[in-house]
Amino acid sequence: MPDEQQRIISPRPREEDLSGEKSLRPQRLAEYIGQEKVVENLKIAIAAAKARGEPLDHLLFYGPPGLGKTTIAGVLANEMGVSIKITAGPAIERAGDLAAILTNLKKDDILFIDEVHRLNRAVEEVLYPAMEDFALDIIVGKGPSARNLRLRLPKFTVIGATTRLALLTSPLRDRFGSVYRLEFYSLEAMTEIVNRSAQLLKTEMTTEAAVEIARRARGTPRIANRLLKRVRDYAQVVAGNRITLDVAREALERLEVDELGLDENDRRVLRALIEQFDGGPVGLSTLAAATAEEVDAIEDVYEPYLLQIGFLQRTSRGRIATRRAYEHLGIPYSERSQQGGESEYQQSSLL
Repeated sequence: MPDEQQRIISPRPREEDLSGEKSLRPQRLAEYIGQEKVVENLKIAIAAAKARGEPLDHLLFYGPPGLGKTTIAGVLANEMGVSIKITAGPAIERAGDLAAILTNLKKDDILFIDEVHRLNRAVEEVLYPAMEDFALDIIVGKGPSARNLRLRLPKFTVIGATTRLALLTSPLRDRFGSVYRLEFYSLEAMTEIVNRSAQLLKTEMTTEAAVEIARRARGTPRIANRLLKRVRDYAQVVAGNRITLDVAREALERLEVDELGLDENDRRVLRALIEQFDGGPVGLSTLAAATAEEVDAIEDVYEPYLLQIGFLQRTSRGRIATRRAYEHLGIPYSERSQQGGESEYQQSSLL
C-alpha cells in the first residue's frame, strides 16, 4: 500500500511543499482568496487590536488539512507587524520545551501551534496560565522544600490549528477567544488560486486549463498547487511550456486524478464499500481493514471529501455509498441494498 504522503492529491504536506508553498502563500489578507467570512472577521479583529495597542486574542483554526491554517497565521503576523514562532503539538514533548519557547517570545508575538490537539497533558498545564494570565509557573526544588515560582511573560497571541477539533480538551478549547472553521474552497476561489500560482510560477496557462486543474483539486489549495506543478512539468516537456485545456487533461489523466479529483485510492475505498459490502452500511474499522488503511486515514483523509461531494453517508450503523458513487464508478445501483441503508440514515438523522 503506498504511503498516504505520496498521493498526489493528499492534503497532508510533503517535502516538496515545504519550500514551494512558501513562495506561493499570500502575505496579506488583501491577497488571501476564499474563506470570506473568516477573513472579514479577522479584519475586524486586527483593526480592533491595533486601535487598542494590544495583541490579537488567542485564535483557533480547524478544518481538513491543506486549507491554509498555517498561511493565515503568517498573514496575521504580517498584518500585525509582529514575529511568529511556528511549532507543532508533537514537537513539544515536555513542559520544559514549551517554557523555553514562551520565554523567548517578545511583546505581541504570535505562537503558532499546529496539530494543537496532540499536546500532552503536562504541556497543556503549562500553557493554561500562559494563555490566560501571561505567566509561567515553575516548580523550583523537590520534596518539602519545593516552591512555585511565577514568571511574568509579555502579552502574546497563541494561534492553534487542528484537523480534529473534538480531540481538544475543553479547558484548552475554552481559552481561545475565537474559533474559526476553514471550509473547502469553491470552484471560483480555487480557479483564482490556480491562476495566481501560475503567475507566480511564471507559467502561461489558459482560463479553461485553470478551471480544469481547480475542479480536480478537491477544494484544497495545497493540492491545487501540487497539481499545477505537475501539469507545468508535463507542459514544459511535451507542449512548449504552455498549459492548455487538452494539456491539463492529458497530464491529470497520467496522474490518475479524475474529473472530480478522486485518485485510485479513493476509488478503491468506494469499490470496497460497494462490491464487498453491497454499498453498506459498514463500520469504519471494518472498512479500514478491508482496504488495508488506517482508521484515522479513512476518517480524516478520505471521508471529508467523499462526504462533501455526496458519495458517502454516515449513519449510526456505518458508512453508506450513495447512488452518485455508483454512477461515478459505472456500477449498477443496487436499490435493494440501499433501501436498508437509506432507511437507517433517515432514522439516525432524527436522533
